[in-house]
Amino acid sequence: MKISGIKTQIVELPADEPLADAAENPNGKRPIVTVRVQTDTGVEGVGIAYFGGALTRTLAHAIDELGALCVGDDPVRVEAVHQKLKNAAGGSAGPGGIYHLALSALDIALWDIRAKAVDLPLWKLLGGARDRVPTYASGALMRGLSLDRVVKAAATLKDRGWREMKTQLALPGETTPAIEVERMRLIREAIGPDIKLMCDINQRWRPEQAMDIGRRVEDAGVGLFWLEDVTTADDYPGLARVSDALSTPVAGGEYVWGIVPFRHMMEARSVDVPMVDLVRVGGITQWLKVAGMAEAFNLPVVSHLIPEVHVHLIGAVPNGLTVEYMPWLRPLFKQVPEQHNGELAMPTAPGLGLEFDEAILARYRA
Repeated sequence: MKISGIKTQIVELPADEPLADAAENPNGKRPIVTVRVQTDTGVEGVGIAYFGGALTRTLAHAIDELGALCVGDDPVRVEAVHQKLKNAAGGSAGPGGIYHLALSALDIALWDIRAKAVDLPLWKLLGGARDRVPTYASGALMRGLSLDRVVKAAATLKDRGWREMKTQLALPGETTPAIEVERMRLIREAIGPDIKLMCDINQRWRPEQAMDIGRRVEDAGVGLFWLEDVTTADDYPGLARVSDALSTPVAGGEYVWGIVPFRHMMEARSVDVPMVDLVRVGGITQWLKVAGMAEAFNLPVVSHLIPEVHVHLIGAVPNGLTVEYMPWLRPLFKQVPEQHNGELAMPTAPGLGLEFDEAILARYRA
């Protein structure tokens, strides 16, 4: 089998929020690059890329250029493709940025082909640790929502069967630690004591703020499952200070590129829960390396976005903890894994089990 061609398309999906009908920016758009890697046997792999923002067209062009270098290569030899692309572009254009995003999209598609070639769903090919995984609702309890709306949305998620969910602090506008803690207390009150509740800061606090407000949230009895990205992602000593100061587990890692920062993070004991972003880390190949590294440090791993692919990865590795279910890409595919009683069942179709919805691609073509 040989790679015979690459096709990309840009779509602009609506920035909706279907989990609790609580869109923070209902008129917004999400630019996505869809990728198809074709082979001479007719097997096709699908991938995606985003985070390009105003450079989304540049990202699509980068995928086309890197993909052209792979034509004629064996798609099953994923590491060989990685090395070829690194030698051609990654040594000067990476790591990080457009190069890494483009590499990830191609890598996802190659693993889709690799699993289809042996007629297995990807999670089974990668190890098949379990046949269902926990999942948590993400994107419905955003910091930009009013207090009334976020409390109502939290209750809606509970009513719809979610057992885990994530909100945000570091509130916009005029805020104080007391206001932040009260928001968390009321969300907890709305969902009860048994729901696992996470909270994302998105790097907006300094370490001393994280320690202060984190302790206040603990003292209020909110009981967070984890506190995420509490300060600048590559401030490993600062993250370690917060992790040491709080009894609440600290999660982080979605903002770093490639696998090396995770080594620094784990050696510094910066986080209790490494969170691996599939697009920034370099695709499935690199994601698996971070998961193995985390296992060696006796740590779980969690995913960031793309539940349609991450269900395979969290389900495949022994230290996969839970899947972030933020359905940004849901409209792209004819069928996706759905939450039932707080879990996702593993897909049964070969490869990723994903097929682009052609009507949606045509409707939202950029």
